[in-house]
Amino acid sequence: MKMAKKCSALMLCAAVSLSLAACGPKESGSTKPSSKGAKLVVWEDKEKSIGIKGAVAAFEKEHDVKVKVVEKPYAKQIEDLRMDGPAGTGPDVLTMPGDQIGTAVTEGLLKELHVEKDVQSLYTDTSIQSQMVDQKLYGLPKAVETTVLFYNKDLISEKELPQTLGEWYDYSKKTADGSKFGFLALFDQIYYAESVMSGYGGYIFGKDKDGSYNPSDIGINNEGAVKGAAQIQKFYKDGLFPAGIIGEQGINVLESLFTEGKAAAIISGPWNVDAFSKAGINYGITKLPELEKGKNMSSFIGVKSYNVSAFSKNAELAQELAIFLVNEKNAKTRYEKTKEVPAVKSLANDPAIMKSEAARAVTEQTRFAELTPNIPEMNEIWTPADSALQTIATGKADPKQALDQAAETAKGQIKAKHSGK
Repeated sequence: MKMAKKCSALMLCAAVSLSLAACGPKESGSTKPSSKGAKLVVWEDKEKSIGIKGAVAAFEKEHDVKVKVVEKPYAKQIEDLRMDGPAGTGPDVLTMPGDQIGTAVTEGLLKELHVEKDVQSLYTDTSIQSQMVDQKLYGLPKAVETTVLFYNKDLISEKELPQTLGEWYDYSKKTADGSKFGFLALFDQIYYAESVMSGYGGYIFGKDKDGSYNPSDIGINNEGAVKGAAQIQKFYKDGLFPAGIIGEQGINVLESLFTEGKAAAIISGPWNVDAFSKAGINYGITKLPELEKGKNMSSFIGVKSYNVSAFSKNAELAQELAIFLVNEKNAKTRYEKTKEVPAVKSLANDPAIMKSEAARAVTEQTRFAELTPNIPEMNEIWTPADSALQTIATGKADPKQALDQAAETAKGQIKAKHSGK
């Protein structure tokens, strides 16, 4: 999962009525058509429909409509929409990762939302920003996630926990013996490696004065990025990471080592909370370690959202539903059912949410995190960067050489595929 890979700290007042949420496109002299008897289709994430069951029932009763909820892997819903939308068999509302927004908008797959500013202000600035393209809104955030550190309490206590990446390196040197390991991470992938590289000053894209990404300014090979990659390479070079965590199957090996009690700590995400719990691991969760001079490791913020299909025949009603699903009350209920941290500001310090160690860790780490870029050009970064990091991990190239090549490849692909925008 790139956002499943792999993508915010987490106000809808109780007095805000549903009528406030019903703020669709305003057309001079238009009269809002009756929604009675309409049918809507929602594509929800796998095993997450339980989180909106009550909200959907309430919306159906309030509007005298029918809503069908279909579960699909959220990272692949845009792929299905490309085919099902034009065919008339797609959804009215779908859910997707924030870093796919730019591509989806460019392809004309999403409807622009017309939502009042006071409703937008209910959500964290970062999560709303993930839904913006050219200052226009194309979705509403329902959950935020970022990578955190999981550690096995049976192998290392909270008091013994290294606080910096360098300390984890030292701990791993004493611990790793080829079958058991200390700290592990998928640093051969930019989604995870960026946590270190950006901590030293690397970046994916620079930003213009208005805050928009500048795809001509690529920072994956600047001085800071190279320094960060050199720190990463040490873990592989000194045998502290097993060879099996390099490449496509790396995530399976890493997770297996942790669930088998053979790794003291790993970098992963809240999407593994249930899996690790079911595996019976006595684990703790905390923010990512610090780097040199007290600077914390960064991470990508992933934002899951509800978006309206450009092919919806009931777009205004679909927008109302999207707003309703992520209001304060329904966002809290969704958290209680799914454990995905909501993007509603007022819930950031809610005791019912903050009693969760995972939610606290995600909230704390987001202070050091940044959005996964949501512009289409990001698609040209993943593969070259991952390839470079794998050559670094295997010792086939030094960090500068590998990252320079990755940057040149990405620039070439951006010029070839996106210069006509």
